[in-house]
Amino acid sequence: MNKSNPKTSSDNYDVVVVGAGFSGMYLVKKLRDLGLNFVILEQGGDVGGTWYWNRYPGARCDIPTVEYSYSFDKELEQSWDWEELMAAQPEILTYANQVADNYDLRDAMRFNTRVASADFDENENSWTVVTDTGDEYLARYFIMATGCLSVPNWPDIEGREDYAGRTIHTGLWPHEKVDFTGLRVGIIGTGSSAVQSIPEIAATAKQLKVFQRTPVYTFPAGNHPLDDDFRADIKARYEDIRETQRGSLGGMAMFGVMGRLQEVGTEKIADCSEEERERRLVEEGLPSLRRYADVGLDLEANELACDLYRRHIADIIDDPETAKALMPRGYPMGCKRQVVDIGYYEAFNRDNVSLIDLREDPIERINESGVCTASGQHDVDVLIYATGFDAMTGAINNVSITGRSGTKLKDKWENGPRSYLGLQIAGFPNLFTVTGPGSPSVLSNMLVSIEQHCDWITDCIHHLNSNGLNTIEAEQQAEDQWVKHVFEVADGTMLTAPSCSSWYLGVNIPGKPRVFMPYVGGVGNYRAKCSSVAANGYEGFKLG
Repeated sequence: MNKSNPKTSSDNYDVVVVGAGFSGMYLVKKLRDLGLNFVILEQGGDVGGTWYWNRYPGARCDIPTVEYSYSFDKELEQSWDWEELMAAQPEILTYANQVADNYDLRDAMRFNTRVASADFDENENSWTVVTDTGDEYLARYFIMATGCLSVPNWPDIEGREDYAGRTIHTGLWPHEKVDFTGLRVGIIGTGSSAVQSIPEIAATAKQLKVFQRTPVYTFPAGNHPLDDDFRADIKARYEDIRETQRGSLGGMAMFGVMGRLQEVGTEKIADCSEEERERRLVEEGLPSLRRYADVGLDLEANELACDLYRRHIADIIDDPETAKALMPRGYPMGCKRQVVDIGYYEAFNRDNVSLIDLREDPIERINESGVCTASGQHDVDVLIYATGFDAMTGAINNVSITGRSGTKLKDKWENGPRSYLGLQIAGFPNLFTVTGPGSPSVLSNMLVSIEQHCDWITDCIHHLNSNGLNTIEAEQQAEDQWVKHVFEVADGTMLTAPSCSSWYLGVNIPGKPRVFMPYVGGVGNYRAKCSSVAANGYEGFKLG
């Protein structure tokens, strides 16, 4: 009999997990292997997490998908054939469904279930998890596997609710195909989802108006179909690839192999002549800017790279005014998430695509027929919000979580998220976060970080159960030291430059404190730290 198969909401469980993305799916496998009684609660209608929700045109992986895959299933590694270097959303979701089918993962899951609150009972050393329909789940351990980019950000624009046409957020894209043929489309935002979707929408829409607040640095994806020889080579080397991933900076092994992906070298852009920089830009394109060691650490060197980048845009875009508006200025390259594109700039050379630069022509309000800017009215049939997410903390804070002495997690995080290793939070026993703030998470190959976190958490639970222990909780001093370390490692990089306003720092959400959230010290270093902590009797944690 499958102990993980949920029966009724009144059951007691060893573990309650929130989220059925790649983290929740792997946790089913791990918790079953331990023989534990558990349930997965998922707001969506099926597995897949971000790939279940983000179905916008052009959505695809932004790293080689042969590396963005589970390593625990050696048979699937050999039997699965990825079609492209960077697989599109439908293929990745098909992969997720295949894993769910292979392991009967859905037996442990309750879909269309939103968690509203979770409260720790100090007398019973247990969590009471309550859904929005009032169902209760009691468990010793509570795991938030809700993903880092899972709460869409809707901008606070006057009149947004007045619009009478169709409204879509890229992070909540309809499951059915959206046909833009003959339609006037407006898209607000030029982040990753917009960069991916704009060329696709432009190909069919009658008219596409792009409302841009901040121009983005984007590099060509270099995507291409995979052939049998390439796939055979990867499958023959998967064991070495996985080992390299786990010890690398970003959880990836194939820098230098994929054309667009290059290791950062030791050469400095400031030491190269202007002629040499130009020659490399012509021969190698924008990826040449990745080779320089000082671009990510020195603002003057970074500006040299930015100037080359802007010149490259001027060569691509036909209209000089549009080219100027698309040129990023005022913030360094590398301070925001690295965006990759397929034909993004070329889309602005189409007759049916126009750019509205909100720095010069700001939105005044949205009305029934479209977007009103300072210069006039823009009527559209469909209005798309590509305005990102409340990253890393949004999904966690959407649940009212109460720890010891009635402490609310949202109150504790009022001045920014605090955790020990991105795994646990002082004052919240037996609560684990998968790829939480303070871990490599969004600065890494997420599948590598997910597997490492899920392995660590389930090993920890097994250790507690095997030794007759009931609780584990981060010590306040260890948490303070780790938060300080996360900041110190990021300090001096472009990621925390004063002019940088990224969602890594939470500045895309009004009222969210400016705190750098992910750990930039590298997947390999982080993994070694977590392993050392466990080997030293879970150093920095209180076990009871």
